[in-house]
Amino acid sequence: MLSSVKKYVFRKFRDSETKRHELNYLFWECTTRCNLNCLHCGSDCSKDSLHPDMPAEDFLKAIDTIKNIPQNFTVVFTGGEPLLRKDIEFCGKELRKRGFKWSIVSNGHLYDKERHISLLNAGIGALTISLDGLKESHNWLRNNEKNFDKVINAIELASSSHRINFDIVTCVNQRNINELQQIRELLISKNAKAWRLFTIIPIGRAAHNSDLLLTDNQFVQLMDFIVECRKSKEIDVKFSCEGYVGKYESLVRDSYFFCRAGINIGSILIDGSISACPNIDRTFSQGNIYTDNFYEVWKDKFQVFRNRKWTKIGQCESCKDFKDCLGNGFHNWHGGKKNVLVCHNEKIEKNAKN
Repeated sequence: MLSSVKKYVFRKFRDSETKRHELNYLFWECTTRCNLNCLHCGSDCSKDSLHPDMPAEDFLKAIDTIKNIPQNFTVVFTGGEPLLRKDIEFCGKELRKRGFKWSIVSNGHLYDKERHISLLNAGIGALTISLDGLKESHNWLRNNEKNFDKVINAIELASSSHRINFDIVTCVNQRNINELQQIRELLISKNAKAWRLFTIIPIGRAAHNSDLLLTDNQFVQLMDFIVECRKSKEIDVKFSCEGYVGKYESLVRDSYFFCRAGINIGSILIDGSISACPNIDRTFSQGNIYTDNFYEVWKDKFQVFRNRKWTKIGQCESCKDFKDCLGNGFHNWHGGKKNVLVCHNEKIEKNAKN
């Protein structure tokens, strides 16, 4: 549990970072086409998207408005499934010419040896691959009977290269919660070095599927599992940045909860909208690259992200942990400024009372 002094120091650090709002990560929703039909998709992507892929030239033009590039700045290709695009390598090379690092978030289905070599040659620096259970539970969530084998192949390829900083993400749900130790052992056997665990919040397709959402007891089970895993150095296991977890804060991740959406993290969405993390409600968009200067929007707008006092409503209004949580992860405010969808700390405290 955080001491009062550590809490105070971290709040000061968070306030300083918010005031500077240096752009470190930029997500590019380069496509909303996808070759899978996952049960939990927050973007509700499909094979035939309503939106055409954004032309690379349009994105690069927006990128060229960025001044004073931070040393650790990274562009993250996301979607949909980015590897459906045939020009990822072209885009990657253009970003490298401009001094930007770049990475991909992928479902792994198209990540074969040929594409692996091609992406390396284009300068890819990091890769995130999704593995959501052992074979049966993973294929169930991904709605594809072949995806597990494809993902394992992608993990083996990625782990074979020291040039890629790659990690595995797992969306923990009721089908895979009791498989976590076996998944950990599988990843270690494949030489994976980093594993991030997420929960699923009720947005997109997950809004009406109770099998995807953890009970309070299961959420605490997840926290305890991560705490135990972090005692070992075989693989770096951590809880995602998705929300404040009270007494587990110093135990399940490397740093205390800090939703950096709109503070260090921005995005350019498929229609040109300028926002923060792509999973955030689209009503929070701050402008559009087709009508606005991207970097000026980043510098001068985003106040709704950088001053979170407005989230002190509903169940957050009287919360004793509000100064540390600030309304939880921003993606929990789908539907606009009404009420937080999920309070992770509430799950922990409810479980403790039972």
